[in-house]
Amino acid sequence: MKQGFRASMGWLHTWAGVVLGALLFAIFWMGTLSVFDREIDRWMMPDTRLALPAAPASFDVVAARAGEIVPAGADWWFLLSPSEREPLFRLGYLDAEGAFLTRQLDPASGAILPDQGTLAGTGFIFPFHYSLHLSWNQLGYWLVGLAGMAMLVLLVSGVVIHRKIFADFFTFRPDKKLPRSSLDLHNLTGVLGLPFHFVITLSGLIIFFTIYFPTVIDTVYDNDRETFFAESFGGYQRAAIGRPAAPPAGDGASLDTMAAQASAHWEGGTPSFLRIWHPGDAAAYVEIRRSFARQVTMNLDTVYFDAASGTVLHSHAAKPVMNVQRFLSGLHFIQFEHWVLRWIYFVLGLSGCVMIATGYLFWLESRRKRHAAQGLAGVRLVEGLTVGSVTGIVVATLAFFIANRLLPLGASFAGAERAALEMWAFYLVWLATFAHAWARPGAAWREQCWAVAVFGVLAPSLNWITTGDHLAKTITEGYWPGAGMDLLLLAGAAVAGMTAWRLQRRGAAKTDQTDRNALEAAE
Repeated sequence: MKQGFRASMGWLHTWAGVVLGALLFAIFWMGTLSVFDREIDRWMMPDTRLALPAAPASFDVVAARAGEIVPAGADWWFLLSPSEREPLFRLGYLDAEGAFLTRQLDPASGAILPDQGTLAGTGFIFPFHYSLHLSWNQLGYWLVGLAGMAMLVLLVSGVVIHRKIFADFFTFRPDKKLPRSSLDLHNLTGVLGLPFHFVITLSGLIIFFTIYFPTVIDTVYDNDRETFFAESFGGYQRAAIGRPAAPPAGDGASLDTMAAQASAHWEGGTPSFLRIWHPGDAAAYVEIRRSFARQVTMNLDTVYFDAASGTVLHSHAAKPVMNVQRFLSGLHFIQFEHWVLRWIYFVLGLSGCVMIATGYLFWLESRRKRHAAQGLAGVRLVEGLTVGSVTGIVVATLAFFIANRLLPLGASFAGAERAALEMWAFYLVWLATFAHAWARPGAAWREQCWAVAVFGVLAPSLNWITTGDHLAKTITEGYWPGAGMDLLLLAGAAVAGMTAWRLQRRGAAKTDQTDRNALEAAE
């Protein structure tokens, strides 16, 4: 009975990994990069490489600047205040066509910075992690949810089939043949990151419970979703009345005063998000949310003010059950400021990528000879998928960074703006790596590792050429977001180069052995 159960778990573990491993790797890779999404933003947006002033510009000053950008009649616009990781104001609003736009403002003066022409980390890499940029019928969210459920199955079944799970943690034999060494590394990274991978996967599903479990909400609230969101997330609404009034920070109440009142309400909590609803209307009101930079829980503490008088209209704090969901969301998103934990998340995220990749390698190498003898194409098909999914997405990501440094501000082609061109570079290069993997089955791993090595050196070199921010300068000046990005790119290039060199040596040794065998057979 036990043997049968373990065998069924082994079958489930194998085929869930083979079928959804490519999707899981893309999600893990982008999620790992998202740990430093704001640092990637600053590398890809040179004009935002600013120091956080001791006293950033006030909300009143920045709101006046925002009024120069936001189109008349906009239903709302918001400001994110500067932080250690993003030392500038971020303005978000809808343009006349209803498209969502963001701009950055100088933290010291509130001056509008030039449009950076890129989605960068927070606009491209982070959304890719949870939606794959597939918006039709929320397809991306559902695919990520399916991958998340598969990951939980893989983790549980992996524990079941590995009876010596703790011994596996201390066993790594890199000098053995590839199937054995890849399985050892798969087991090691799986055990090392098991608690992290389980929590990060489960919390990812819980974050989007309104998408994945909508029938529960509809059942409990009798299809009244408006009430559910009001009770859970604290939404407050007041309709515009169509009568003009002075905007906040003009002749209306002071936004800085409202922020101070909100901070007092939270007993010292810091405001980080401020939104103006119905600006210019007599019924305008202001929404201020509390920062969660100093706590794990992504709290929902919000205070609403009348824009004209500054009177408190409504305040909200999450109920206990919702606080649990927000705590798990905080564990997943790691928006709190803790550099040691952020690096631990990054390393464990990479370990998840290695675990998925080595699982594929073990499957491939353990079946290669059998499939070749039987004339089956399964290994070649899966190998092409694996190469494109693993080294291919890394090459595509580096092409995204390189395109960012090569394309001038304001660049356009075939009606596509600069940000879209960067995305084109990513997707076109990624597709090309799959084609290359299937066209060069014996050399694709090695050649794409060489591509990663070259691109990993090229990206920081272009950053130096286009901005003047070379490593000696950024390290000397203590500009660690830029220095860290360059150092990680160079470290990745070194690892990829070493891997390509070893693969080349292994291939040469295998060729020599084949020639010797053929010669001996001829004699």
